[in-house]
Amino acid sequence: MLKKRYIVCFSHLFVALFLFNSCGIKKSINNLPDISGYNANIPERIKINDSTYTAGNSFLTKNKQGQWELYVEGDPLEIGLLTGSLTQELMYTQEKVFFDKINELVPSEGKQKFLRKFLSWYNRKMYRHVQEEYKSEIYGVSRYASDDFNTISTPYLRSLYLHGAHDIGHALQDLALVGCTSFAAWDEKTEDGELLLGRNFDFYAGDAFAENKIIAFVNPDEGYDFMSVTWGGFIGVVSGMNEKGLTVTINAGKSKIPLVAKTPISIVAREILQYASNIDEAVAIAKKREVFVSEAIMIGSAADHKAILIEVSPNNFGVYEVENSDELICSNHFQSEAFEDERRNQKAIENSHSEYRYERMEELLSKEQKLTPKKAVEILRNKNGLNDKVLGYGNEKAINQLLAHHGIVFKPEELKVWVSSNPYQLGEFVAYNLNVVFKNRENNPSIKSLSISEMNIPEDGFVQTKAFQDYEQYRLLEHKVELAIENKSHINEDDLRVLIKLNPDYWKAYNLVGQYHYQNKNFKEALKNFEMANSKVVTTAVDEKELRKFIKKSKRKAN
Repeated sequence: MLKKRYIVCFSHLFVALFLFNSCGIKKSINNLPDISGYNANIPERIKINDSTYTAGNSFLTKNKQGQWELYVEGDPLEIGLLTGSLTQELMYTQEKVFFDKINELVPSEGKQKFLRKFLSWYNRKMYRHVQEEYKSEIYGVSRYASDDFNTISTPYLRSLYLHGAHDIGHALQDLALVGCTSFAAWDEKTEDGELLLGRNFDFYAGDAFAENKIIAFVNPDEGYDFMSVTWGGFIGVVSGMNEKGLTVTINAGKSKIPLVAKTPISIVAREILQYASNIDEAVAIAKKREVFVSEAIMIGSAADHKAILIEVSPNNFGVYEVENSDELICSNHFQSEAFEDERRNQKAIENSHSEYRYERMEELLSKEQKLTPKKAVEILRNKNGLNDKVLGYGNEKAINQLLAHHGIVFKPEELKVWVSSNPYQLGEFVAYNLNVVFKNRENNPSIKSLSISEMNIPEDGFVQTKAFQDYEQYRLLEHKVELAIENKSHINEDDLRVLIKLNPDYWKAYNLVGQYHYQNKNFKEALKNFEMANSKVVTTAVDEKELRKFIKKSKRKAN
């Protein structure tokens, strides 16, 4: 079913390829950044062991929680070259995971060739919208990219284009599971009155995509030192904090399918993190850039002692600040005056699970009168719905959808940050202090984990339960059943029974069994499962409408 949605979404864009042919592609393909003013000579990478590498004062190491920690410094080209050199195996893994997913979704060689041509056309203007310093950094990283994927594109173009994959995934919301939730609290809402922010990054591109998270600490020659949570080959920012206590997190808004790539939102977030020290500077940077999808950027600022939302789209711009309140919530719809009458935004509120998660976050924050980092993590891990209703594991109405790439908590005024370890946001949240990280590199450049273990927040006890093990089995079996339905192939009845048994409160389990029986003209059994699905908490208004349609059709055909 995911595959079908993917093809439908892209078919409209393929038409545009025929209409506009290859105008402007040649310039894009041949464009390279001007690196003449940067240092291209970096220290040789030295392998200490399978989980630690050094290159001069920069290094990569894996902590005991399984997260990679990267420290790099220098001008844009140096940072790119050092990042590429130190993380080249991780970069290869991420590219392979990503392109294997494309192969799964589009198995036809002919369609893949067509897709490559389309991407060249689609990204033809991206090079104009990415600053030279970031193109130089991406170029440096790409020098260590594998040649195994050169049939797709050259290493540099591939690396540049992959920075827009996040935006495309958000625009094609039926393709990617995107349901990020974030919040900020300060003054009376936190135990010490300081600003506290938390978020789940629920951008899902397969389990393997999240296996090798990198916590990057970057000391650029220009701008502010910063940290961000990233992955091999990616220099953009989705969650991060700089040395001035300015934090950046991004949440997708409802977008129309864009017809041309401009500035990837992660590059806008990177620029804000590297060059802004307060809210006004962050807003000024965001205003300068042309984006091609809708996104809410939550900015937390130690200097301003509050958080705001910068809401951007290809044709609009808004800033949202709460009045007479000490908390701010962001899910996947816009709240500023600039977007209050925007049709797509209203549609997202009505038909998606964004408003539900917003209300659930309000409910959870109201229960915690004085937030601490530990309590913030507990909120990010919450799996229930409004009024603590059981949703079934994996329901996108939950704050914790059990698919997050990472969860993160910031205390900007103390420059402290906690980053989740696998699985999802259930593993130990590993603590870092940016003051300690960057001062230690100057005064004591030893190679060890940059974390502060005594500040870590323990893993969720749910990981050790049978319910969690059942859920992990459920996810594998769910995929098997979905493929059987998609390919109209046979599946064992025992598998269908086990699917429901493993996750009995989740509407989707019953719906899938109903879909399988309906496809095989067993309408009475289909009806029974559709009605059971309808008795659970269904994810969206669109899902509810579709479910009611199948109940009606099954009743008619069963008689």
